[in-house]
Amino acid sequence: MILSSVQSIYAQAEPVVEDKTFHQVLKQRFIEGGPFFMGIVLLTLILGLAIAIERIIYLNMASSNTDKLVSSVEEALNSGGVEAAKEVCRNTKGPVASIFYQGLDRMDEGVEAAEKAVIAYGGVQMGLLEKNVSWLSLFIALAPMLGFMGTVIGMISAFDSIEAAGDISPSVVAGGIKVALLTTVFGLIVAIILQIFYNYIISKIDSIVNGMEDASIKLVDLLIRNKK
Repeated sequence: MILSSVQSIYAQAEPVVEDKTFHQVLKQRFIEGGPFFMGIVLLTLILGLAIAIERIIYLNMASSNTDKLVSSVEEALNSGGVEAAKEVCRNTKGPVASIFYQGLDRMDEGVEAAEKAVIAYGGVQMGLLEKNVSWLSLFIALAPMLGFMGTVIGMISAFDSIEAAGDISPSVVAGGIKVALLTTVFGLIVAIILQIFYNYIISKIDSIVNGMEDASIKLVDLLIRNKK
């Protein structure tokens, strides 16, 4: 009887430890890091992800089977001439088809004019592929810099607390150092996430550009053969 009473008292006195979810821990750490710098770092992440997602969608839509397009254009040139080949390009999406169309549209001025048009419009399409990528690289560099700035400000706050208290104690210093470390961690996490997307986008652009250059060479060869 006494033993059970003691156990019940200990059970009531024992604090209940709740397991927090990852979302709850992340929210708590975000609030502890301070709303100003953590908010800016979060905004950097949101803007960077928006640009990355937009670029990924655009690049996936710009990807095409260049070998199939070259074969279709070659068949159209052999059967219906330049106008038939231009119609194939009009009905095909992607930068390669647009480049082909510009080259075929200048075919009446000669192969050299067509080749110059292909080269010039290829540069235009490359610029469209790389649109806004520089902003993504800016956010990658900006996120850890904001985190480090929060670190410096947190350390300054810690030293201000020490100066005001006139004593160095863990309780006085802990708050400023905690803010400093949290802003740095979140800034680095944002930079890592955006860097992964950036590398994927760059590799995708390189793949599309290589396909464009290879297809443009094949088109010029087709035009030369067709001219003869």
